[in-house]
Amino acid sequence: MKRYFAVLLGILTAIGGFVDIGDLVTNAQVGARFGTSLVWIVVLGVVGICVFAEMSGRIAAVSHRATFDLVRERLGPRMGFLNLVGSMLVTLLTFIAEIGGVALALQLVSSLHHLLIVPFVAVAVWLVLWRAKFSSIENVLGLMGLALIAFAVALWQLGPDWGELTTQLSPAEKPGAESWATYAFFAVALFGAAMTPYEVFFFSSGGVEERWTVKDIGVMRANVFIGFPLGGLLSVAIAACAATVFLPAGVSVETLGQVGLPVAVGLGKIGLAVVVLGFFAATFGAACETGLSTGYSLAQYFGFQWGKFVRPKEAAGFHIILLLATVVAAGVLLTGVDPIMVTEISVVFSAVALPLTYFPILVVANDPDYLGEHVNGPVANALGVFYLVVITIAAFAAIPLMVVTSMGQG
Repeated sequence: MKRYFAVLLGILTAIGGFVDIGDLVTNAQVGARFGTSLVWIVVLGVVGICVFAEMSGRIAAVSHRATFDLVRERLGPRMGFLNLVGSMLVTLLTFIAEIGGVALALQLVSSLHHLLIVPFVAVAVWLVLWRAKFSSIENVLGLMGLALIAFAVALWQLGPDWGELTTQLSPAEKPGAESWATYAFFAVALFGAAMTPYEVFFFSSGGVEERWTVKDIGVMRANVFIGFPLGGLLSVAIAACAATVFLPAGVSVETLGQVGLPVAVGLGKIGLAVVVLGFFAATFGAACETGLSTGYSLAQYFGFQWGKFVRPKEAAGFHIILLLATVVAAGVLLTGVDPIMVTEISVVFSAVALPLTYFPILVVANDPDYLGEHVNGPVANALGVFYLVVITIAAFAAIPLMVVTSMGQG
């Protein structure tokens, strides 16, 4: 019974924890401008994150070591450092966006300017990272994030033309006013949002934190292959709500408040209150995950003691990294930069960093010195190679598309 409960809890937290500020904003923007014609990218991204999350979880369960610990050892310090720099920059950028997202969520209920809220959010995130147990961070915030199911309920209440939404699923149904370059830009951004690098860093390091063994591989796979796809359905519901309310009116999404507006239309004030709670939980949870991921990555590469499983005094370097990352994130936001713009940039650069993140995982997952009989099988390798090709194409296309379309404006 305990194992079944672990599976259920893991699935629920995976659903609630899948959507972060990048998914919220990007899916709503895409739905408002392209309807459901980019849903296939969400499906592609969800399958991809499942493939590599399973590999990273299996690596943690069998080797009892996390991603960057093995990357440096397996690929050497130079290649490992290149991976570290690329992935860390994106993770830090995402951390900034998530803290900004929490401030924007609280702005919706307090009417205070988000800049006044940022310092308090940063302190709260740091205190949670310093004092809270790993399981509490993962489970409590993940379960609270289930409030975002309000998007699915609101979609039903809005009573859209289901035939029209289904017809829009074809890329050929892209609105005629939008160019194919802009369509490709948002496709890359949506793909980057679904496969954000910090997700595998947090997942594999969390496996080490929770002392996974070979016996936990089944539970881990259930969490990945059920929880992440169901979380992906929340992303689709966000896009479909935006397509139902905003697309016919020709309205684009530029604020977090607009992301939640379709829920208010469908479910009223109570629905809006629930979804704002979901915004807070999703962004605060992701802020904790990205903050921890900065500490995990640097500490694992340089060989510091790390993790929530040891006392802060014994992992001083790890906690100093968390503190510095939080100060940097708050400092950047206090310059007045728009958190939504930071979010948009972070998902694009996530796509750029994807090869640096996922190639080493595929290499380690095929190394019998680390995994023994649990190395990748033919299906995992075929999917891994396929996604590396897709990831590489997305990485090379991201910056040119960003420039050509002026961040999707042209």
